[in-house]
Amino acid sequence: MSTSNLVRIPPFTYIHILDNNSTITRIEIGPATYVKKENETIVLGPKQMIRLKPRTYCIIQDPIVFVDGKPAIIEFSDPNEPSKKLKTYKNRFGDREIRTAEKWQDPFPLYPGEILIGQIESLQVIQKDKSLKLRAVRDFFDEDFKVERKAGDQWVRIGPFTYGPRIEEKIVETISAQVIKPNTALLLQAEQNMVDVYGNERKAGEQWLIRENGSYLPQVQERVLKTVQGRVLTDKKALQVKALSDFKDAYGIKRKAGEEWLVTNKMTQVHIQDVYEEIVREISVTALSGRQYCVVLNPYDLKTKANRYGARELRKGELTFFLQPDEYLEKGVQEIEVLGEDEALLLRANEDFEDKATSKKKLAGETWLIHGPCEYIPPVQVDIVQKRKKLPLDENEGIYVRDKNSGEVRIVKGVAYLLKADEELWEKELPTQVEILIAQQITGSAYIPPKINAKGELVYEQYQITGYIREKHKVVTYRAPHNTAVQLYDYKTKQSRVVFGPDLVLLGPDEHFTLVVLSAGKPKVEGVIRSLVLNLGPDFMSDIVIVETLDHARLQLQLSYNWHFNYDRNNKQANERLFSVKDFVGDACKSIASRVRGAVSAITFEDFHTKSSTIIRAAVFGKDKDDTIRNEYEFKTNGLVMTSVDIQSMEPVDVKTRESLEKSVTLAIDISTKAQEAASDHQAKRLKQESDAELERQELENQARIEEANKRLLILQAESAVIESKGSSTAKAKAIAESKLISGQAQVKQAELAAQASRIESEIELEQMNKEFEAEITHKKRVYELEINKAREMAKIETTKFKQIIDAVGKDTLVSISKAGPEMKVKLLESLGLKGYLVTDGKTPVNLFNTANGLIGNITKQMAGSKCCLLYTSDAADDLLCVDLGGRRIIKKKK
Repeated sequence: MSTSNLVRIPPFTYIHILDNNSTITRIEIGPATYVKKENETIVLGPKQMIRLKPRTYCIIQDPIVFVDGKPAIIEFSDPNEPSKKLKTYKNRFGDREIRTAEKWQDPFPLYPGEILIGQIESLQVIQKDKSLKLRAVRDFFDEDFKVERKAGDQWVRIGPFTYGPRIEEKIVETISAQVIKPNTALLLQAEQNMVDVYGNERKAGEQWLIRENGSYLPQVQERVLKTVQGRVLTDKKALQVKALSDFKDAYGIKRKAGEEWLVTNKMTQVHIQDVYEEIVREISVTALSGRQYCVVLNPYDLKTKANRYGARELRKGELTFFLQPDEYLEKGVQEIEVLGEDEALLLRANEDFEDKATSKKKLAGETWLIHGPCEYIPPVQVDIVQKRKKLPLDENEGIYVRDKNSGEVRIVKGVAYLLKADEELWEKELPTQVEILIAQQITGSAYIPPKINAKGELVYEQYQITGYIREKHKVVTYRAPHNTAVQLYDYKTKQSRVVFGPDLVLLGPDEHFTLVVLSAGKPKVEGVIRSLVLNLGPDFMSDIVIVETLDHARLQLQLSYNWHFNYDRNNKQANERLFSVKDFVGDACKSIASRVRGAVSAITFEDFHTKSSTIIRAAVFGKDKDDTIRNEYEFKTNGLVMTSVDIQSMEPVDVKTRESLEKSVTLAIDISTKAQEAASDHQAKRLKQESDAELERQELENQARIEEANKRLLILQAESAVIESKGSSTAKAKAIAESKLISGQAQVKQAELAAQASRIESEIELEQMNKEFEAEITHKKRVYELEINKAREMAKIETTKFKQIIDAVGKDTLVSISKAGPEMKVKLLESLGLKGYLVTDGKTPVNLFNTANGLIGNITKQMAGSKCCLLYTSDAADDLLCVDLGGRRIIKKKK
């Protein structure tokens, strides 16, 4: 026997053997030693048996059938040998079996045809607050619930329990209890028609909330959608809610579909949104201080429980409120209008009403002013159109004011002005070029300088000055410079006026500036300079004129003219002619150029070159009857006067003329040069002769001065010797006298210092004595004050002591004392510590001089049946030991 056919099967193992002849597989279980036959094949194993630990299970596919704990065997005939019977195990093909450790405690093998699905798994433990949702996969009878289950049925098993799986059912999911915390709710949805835990019928798809705090385990037909968080409401926050359908809310109020309402913290501290509610928005509280107000549109009426649409309600502070649905603030929270003395409010009525302040009826659209100082809150019938303030205007400032009723515009200047109710500020529009020229005042220039374009031509370029914005309601002002004129035209009256500078021009409502457009450049180009002022001169202007002489020589002349305007400030009609010519520069230059060309064309080049200045002046100014050239020429149209003309340069245009001119100039230069050389030589010789003569004369004068100086020197030397002898004697005498004087003064000064030192010592001693006396007086004064305070305090103590004794004795005791005999009174009063006393009935006057007599006399009869009191004098209050009952003060002198 071959060892390869010998199979050892250990304990708790098994093998599957296939009979190749019958194709039947059988099992052999160990421990055993098996000899394999030639027609057999081991298809599985040796393999460990399946061991199920406690609380575990496994799933077997195509399990065999067990009868009385043993595998069921089926017999059938061998196809090859019908007389031979074959045996095999009976499997439930297509089925599964769950084997648990409780039923299969011993290890077991897998029989032929059985398959282990998956791994050995532990039984599922369902804890408390959890459940298992199951679904039947086939019809069966549920022995746990004693109910017949149909395929597709679903149910829930609530923990705690250990779940033993069955083939007939399938785990859908493990459901955990949902913890509903404070201020939250659980949103559920019914998956089919059902009855919830509260006994309410629910339809499939219906949603509802579970609000009770704690854990909630959903039923099988319930599906948890989400946890709804509550929204905390405060004094400053509320919710606007809208009903999606008819229902009763959490506060027991029936709501209709589309209804909106407000949930505040007065209703609940935390609001949980219901399934039939929609939170429209979160409303913040509107808080009004004592100086605020607001207007609410569509206010909510608490009586009718509805909004008054189209109405307006005024609410004043101090107040806090939430806006109800469809309520809106017209202009938000507004501050109370506080008006100063120079302020006012322009009001307009938006409907007819009676003004309580004035008891007058206001019509819709009517406007009026309310003046300060005051505080104002407009009612709902009044709109604040504008807050106005007095406009302070200098004497050179003004504003345009338009009357709304008549449309008339006027100027107000030089006062602090407050617009009336039917007035408004009017804005004056100006042409763009005028606006630019007015703004040009900032630069200090009266016109905009021309620019040179790419072609080298002068052009007028319009631009805006940055940083300048004109307030159009203010009167347009323009500073006319010195020696200028500005023309203003009133289109309403169709009249013009001329203002001469220096002056400030105030532009009327219907007035406009006359724009001055002038030519510039050489030769002149039209429209290059634009200005609002006309320069009256004197000034000059230059121009280039091309002329042609009689002999056809073309010359280019650069001429300069001095000019000014002839005008009279007091003649208004005559002054208007200043602006009669639009471009006086271009017109004058054209006129003069025509005159010059006419004059030059009648003479030859040589004559013109020789007498150019005279010819030009005669052409420009003209001549009188006596053939003399005038000094000026006036243009009668506008009063422009030309006073002089100058030829700045003269250049030939063609080559021939240029050569002739150069020869003439060269010859003139040579002649002039030779003449200047001859004059210079003559002048040099003359100056040389004059200098030689001057030199000789100066030498003679110097010699005479030297002799005079020597003479003076000798005289001075003699006088010096005399003075020297006299000075020596005088100096000695003065020195002796001076030394004696100094010695005497020193002795006097020493005596004065000694006397001063003695006086200072005396003053110091006197001052020291005064301070000692003052210190002693102050010390004694303080000592006396302390003694006085001590005596006063002792008196107060004695007074308090006496009062307390009297209060302690009582009224009845004093009456008894007053009724007792004199000896008894004395003893009783001495026992109280009283050394001097006087008993009276309180009605009879007391004679202090007879006090002793009264004390000893028969006073009992007088006091019988009467009320008595004890007299305590003020002197005694000051010092009980120093006053006797006779009223005399005893003054003890200190030793």
